[in-house]
Amino acid sequence: MQAGSSGAGSRIIKDNTAPLWRGAVTLRIVTFLFAVGVFSVHRDGYERPWLGWAVIAAVAVWTALTVYWFSRDRGRRRLLVGIDVMLTTALVVASHFVLSAEQLTRPVPLVPTIWASGCVVFAAVHWGRGAGAATGAVVTVCSIWARGYFNTDMARDAVLLVGIGFVVGLASTTARHSGAQLERALRAEAATKERERLARAVHDSVLQVLARVRRRGAELGGEAAELARMAGEQEIALRSLVAAAPQESTVDGEVDLRPELQLLTTPRFQVSVPATQVMLPATTAAELSSVAREALSNVDKHAGPEAGAWVLLEDLGDEVVLSVRDDGPGIPDGRLAAAENEGRMGVAHSIRGRVEELGGSLSLHTAPGEGTEWEVRVPRRRTRRKGVGR
Repeated sequence: MQAGSSGAGSRIIKDNTAPLWRGAVTLRIVTFLFAVGVFSVHRDGYERPWLGWAVIAAVAVWTALTVYWFSRDRGRRRLLVGIDVMLTTALVVASHFVLSAEQLTRPVPLVPTIWASGCVVFAAVHWGRGAGAATGAVVTVCSIWARGYFNTDMARDAVLLVGIGFVVGLASTTARHSGAQLERALRAEAATKERERLARAVHDSVLQVLARVRRRGAELGGEAAELARMAGEQEIALRSLVAAAPQESTVDGEVDLRPELQLLTTPRFQVSVPATQVMLPATTAAELSSVAREALSNVDKHAGPEAGAWVLLEDLGDEVVLSVRDDGPGIPDGRLAAAENEGRMGVAHSIRGRVEELGGSLSLHTAPGEGTEWEVRVPRRRTRRKGVGR
């Protein structure tokens, strides 16, 4: 069931613009029939009828090929769309040599007539609104060159071509984004269901065993008490793992920072995060979780085995604040500078360096006997800041 959901999401991403492609193919067929009808009406007055027939033959062949290609996923390639634009504009320009001078000024429709709008729609569906509007402008310029003048009717056609390219391209981009959002929702649903299933299985087996070992070992004392303590630590770590929300990612590569921090929970280290998602670029989230791990590692190394620590994550909208506080003996004045001079670069590289790369600010509050608190502030938009200090 879950695999099917994931497969469905992949198919959505692949085929979410399929209705637009089918509409564009239908438009090409209809406009081809219209072009043939217009050519039949005006064929006797053409300057070079044989060239007109050649243009109509090219339009017919290319219509058949594009209908075949663009009706299939594998045929919707960038190269074919580009060739379609170039061939369409060439056929529009060729009308200059087909129509007589009188037909050009009367005016009589160019040989491809509204069939030329098909390349605008294909480009818009494939590349988006910018390419669609640009293709409409290119077709307009070629039409103006073929006639040799510009009037109100041609201005109207230009607005329609550019507008069609923009609107269809916007619809195509929206369809792709909607498909990506639906795929993420399906993946999150599948991941949540799998996590809930694993949580039930773990709770019914491993967690119950660990809890029993912890209680029984504490009752027995001695070496069994040490085993009980270790079992309790693993129980808490496992509970944090199955309780953490699954990692989600957006189209822009953003992830929720909370699960990474929740996994740091131990009997000594407590983690508090917002109830709602804290979405950040994946690299930023990874660096912040590394900062938290390094700060907790320092607590484990230097604050003593009895010291506890608290990790707090706050989402202030325009910035994210990560605080790591412990109740250890604190850092003596000048100790960090001395450690850096001695070549021990843990704080300088692992914490301060990461925060600088993120364009954030870092502050340290500590004193002998008062514990240590690191506070990291990272803006949501990357803006280089100076002033990473104590």
